[in-house]
Amino acid sequence: MHYFTEKDGNLYAEEVLVEDIVKEYGTPLYIYSSRTLKRHFNAFDSAFYNIPHITCFSVKCNSNIHVLNLLKNEGAGADIVSGGELYRALRAEIDPQKIVFSGVGKQEHEIREALQANILMFNVESMEELQKINEIALSMGKIANISFRINPDVDPKTHPYISTGLKENKFGININDAIYAYKSAKELKGINPVGIDCHIGSQLTEIDPFLDALDKLKVLYAELKELGIHIKYLDLGGGLGIQYKEEEPPHPKEFGEALSKALMGYPLTLILEPGRVIAGNAGVLITRVIYTKETSNKNFLIVDAGMNDLIRPSLYNSYHRIAPVKNMGREIKKYDVVGPICESGDFLAKDRELPESRSGELLCVFSAGAYGFVMSSQYNSRPRAAEVMVTGDEFYLIRERESYRDLVYLEDSIPFRN
Repeated sequence: MHYFTEKDGNLYAEEVLVEDIVKEYGTPLYIYSSRTLKRHFNAFDSAFYNIPHITCFSVKCNSNIHVLNLLKNEGAGADIVSGGELYRALRAEIDPQKIVFSGVGKQEHEIREALQANILMFNVESMEELQKINEIALSMGKIANISFRINPDVDPKTHPYISTGLKENKFGININDAIYAYKSAKELKGINPVGIDCHIGSQLTEIDPFLDALDKLKVLYAELKELGIHIKYLDLGGGLGIQYKEEEPPHPKEFGEALSKALMGYPLTLILEPGRVIAGNAGVLITRVIYTKETSNKNFLIVDAGMNDLIRPSLYNSYHRIAPVKNMGREIKKYDVVGPICESGDFLAKDRELPESRSGELLCVFSAGAYGFVMSSQYNSRPRAAEVMVTGDEFYLIRERESYRDLVYLEDSIPFRN
């Protein structure tokens, strides 16, 4: 459930009329519901009430520090994949002992920053990365807690671009090589192997792939125990899907019950890295119709939000529900909803049935709270959108709209050279 609802033909964010927010901050505009973020986090986190666990919000899906701080206050940790995300998590006052560092390309300075911050652990993706972390830890007089990201070769049954647990994917260490990896880690003086990590993909709508991967990890856990390698943490990543259109993902309670049952009796702390399931339906993108255009075979709504603001439809051909902010009860027409970017791939929807819209009117793009603003860009030198948080009958700015000055800020201090 989310708190973006229609009342008397008008769209509300919680108890605030969306039109009032737009009057204040313009478009394109990302709006988040604090009630929805809290509700979704607690629904997910409470599903694992009967086993030790840490819920580490996936920062890559929505990295605004106000969102992160709100979730921190609900008890969230952070799953990060870069030094920048570490910086954001720390600025949001997240406990470093609730931060796990994932990602295939950790750079030396990022490893140093994470060790200095005393994060919980690194999810290691390769043997060369292991050696680099050991080398840096020893140079700093520290011991790095690590887990290996294990690639279990499990089909997550999702879009191939967001599948991460098959043997042909770039992520993790093949499960057949895991014993060698852990033996090697145990011999390194700057390394403490404390966990097993696995992430098989994103936008998963079935529980079975998680359970299939877990079965393989439990076998690995038993083998490591026999070798005297004592694992404390089992990180099953994130990936639980949401409803964009007609998907029927499992409820977090169902997900929690299945995993808790499978892990009952194991002396492990479960780490989870939800992102989309928390933030996806907690945010919307508001855009204004600039022009309408009719051709012999197409109707177009040309709006002020483009692929630079929300790239998912162009990148993945993803579906986002679109509806007018004010429903005038007009006839339904079929439209391509396209942006102002100079690319044929710049669209938010194709052949979408919508009430007739006119220039100047507002549209709402739903389910934009995850992988929305974080993937936006300044392509075509378009300033990035503002972000607003709604709490009950109040709303406030959490990221200012960029200006033309912001576009050239890092270039202006460098003199021209002929």
